[in-house]
Amino acid sequence: MSAQTTGGVPVLILKEGTGRSTGKEAQRNNITAAKIIAETVRTTLGPRGMDKMLVSTIGDVTITNDGATIMKELDVQHPAAKMLVEVSKTQDNEVGDGTTTAVLLSGELLERAEKLLDKDVHPTVIVDGYKKAAEKAIEILDKLSMPVAEKDDATLRHVAMTSMYSKGIVVAKEHFADIAVKAVKQVSEKVDGKIKADIDLVKIVKKHGKGLEETELVRGIVIDKEISHAQMPKRIEAAKIALLNAKLENEKTEFDAKININNPDQMHLFIEEEEKMLKDMVSQIEKTGANVIFSEKGIDDVALHFLSKSGIAAIKNVSSGDLEKLSKATGGRIVASVKELTKDALGEAKLIEEVKIGDDKLVYVRDSKNPKAVTIVIRGGTEHVVDEADRSLHDALSVVRNALEDGKILAGGGAPEAELAKRLREYAVKVGGREQLAIEAFAEAMEAVPTTLAENAGLDPIDILVELRSKHERAVNPWFGVDVYSGEIKDMKKLNVLEPLRVKQQVVKSASEAASMILRIDDVIASKGVDKGGPGGGKDSPMPGGDDEY
Repeated sequence: MSAQTTGGVPVLILKEGTGRSTGKEAQRNNITAAKIIAETVRTTLGPRGMDKMLVSTIGDVTITNDGATIMKELDVQHPAAKMLVEVSKTQDNEVGDGTTTAVLLSGELLERAEKLLDKDVHPTVIVDGYKKAAEKAIEILDKLSMPVAEKDDATLRHVAMTSMYSKGIVVAKEHFADIAVKAVKQVSEKVDGKIKADIDLVKIVKKHGKGLEETELVRGIVIDKEISHAQMPKRIEAAKIALLNAKLENEKTEFDAKININNPDQMHLFIEEEEKMLKDMVSQIEKTGANVIFSEKGIDDVALHFLSKSGIAAIKNVSSGDLEKLSKATGGRIVASVKELTKDALGEAKLIEEVKIGDDKLVYVRDSKNPKAVTIVIRGGTEHVVDEADRSLHDALSVVRNALEDGKILAGGGAPEAELAKRLREYAVKVGGREQLAIEAFAEAMEAVPTTLAENAGLDPIDILVELRSKHERAVNPWFGVDVYSGEIKDMKKLNVLEPLRVKQQVVKSASEAASMILRIDDVIASKGVDKGGPGGGKDSPMPGGDDEY
C-alpha cells in the first residue's frame, strides 16, 4: 500500500492487500455498523417489545428479547459493532439489566453525532460535549432518585416486576418477583454498615415440566445428584451434614509398591485389612454424629456399604462450587480429611430428601438454619420457556440487589430519560459554544427510549413525544412516562413502574463511553488476514465489515 511517492516511485509501508479507510469514510463505516446493531435490538425494548429467534451454526434455537443474550449470540465481525457487544456485556456484568437500553442509546448518540459531523463539528468537540452531558446526566439522576428501605418488600417486588414486564414470563411475574426479593434478602449481609448481596450465592436449577407457577425457592441447596447407594435412607430429618473434600477410599502409594502374597490366608488378611481401614473411616464419621455426607471426591463401594449399614446417606462427586454453597447454607465447614472431621464442623438442615423430577433425581437440602446460600428451582412447560425464565430471573435478582445495596430507585417507562432530555437542554444553553450542540444531541438521543417504547406498542411516537415534553415542561412531577397499555402519558411512580438508579446511571456511562470511542476513530487499517464473507463481514454480507469494506 503506497503512502507517499518519491520521484514518482511509490513507497510501500503496509503489507500488500491491507485495506484502509480514513477520515469521514472510516467514521461513517463505524457509525453505520453500530447503528445496525442498535436497530437489531430496538424492537425488543419495553413490555410490548418483540422476541428474536436466534439459530446457531449447529441448529440450537434461542427465543428471547433479552438484550445481553441477543448480543452474545450474534456472530458479529465488524470491529465497531463488536464495541457495542462489549457495551452490552459490561452492562450485564455490572448491573444485570438495561442492556437493550445501553445498546439503543449508543446507536442514537452515534446517529446524532453523524449529523453534527455533516455540519463540520469536529469529533473531539462532540466527544467533549458528550462527556459533559453524561456527567451532568448521572448527577441529575442521583438528585431525581427516591429512597427505598431495606424492609420495603412491596417496592422491591415492583422493581423486580418492572425488569420482567418485557420478558416471556410475564404471566408469572408476581411469583418470580416474590422469589427474587426473598432470595436476595436471604443471601444479603451487612458489611461496615452497608448491605452487600452476592447473587452468585443464589443457585439456579432448571428443570422443564409443570408450569412457571411451580418454580420454587429452596432455603438451602439443591444438588443435581442422587444418593449414592440404594440401601441408604432417601429422607433424613434433622440432618447433621459432613462436607468432605477427601476420598473415602484406601490411599494408593505415590510410588510403585509390590506386595508378595504366598498363600490364600495372606490374601484374605490383606483384603480384611483394607476393609478394616474403610470401616474405621466410617466409624470415625459416625462418632461425630453425622448422618449425611457430601463429598467432592469419590467414595469406595465398600465404604458406601458400611455407610448404608450405619444409616448414613452419602452423595459423592459434588462440585467444589456446590460444596462451598452447602457450607454457606448449612453452616458446615469443609474438611480435607476424615481425621479432621469433628462435631463442630457439621452443618445442619431440617430435611434432606431425594426428589425425582422427570427422569432425574435431585437431592434437596431444605430449611437450613439462616442459610446464606439458597436455590431456585425453575419449572416451565418447555426448555425454551425455562431458559427465558432463567434469563428473566437473573435480571430480577440483579435489580433487587442494586436497589437493596444503593437504597435508591427511579420510575421507569421513559420518564427519567424525558426529564434528563429537558434538563440537559437547559444545561446546554449554560455551556454554550459548539459543545452546546453536542449536549443538545445527547438530550435528543435520550428521548429515543420513550419514543421506542411507543413505537413498539404500536403508538404514534411523534404524538407521544410532543405530549411527554409538554407534561415535563409544565409539571413539577418528573415521573411522567409512556403507559404502553393505555397509550397515554401517565405518572409511572403511581403505576409502580420502578427501576434501580444504578441501572440508569450505568446505561449513560456505557453508552456515552462507547459512542465517544467510536467517534475518535478516523483511520481503520485492516490486515490482509481478515476473513471475507460470512456473518457480519465481506462483500456477501449486509453488515459493514470484512476487508472488502475498507
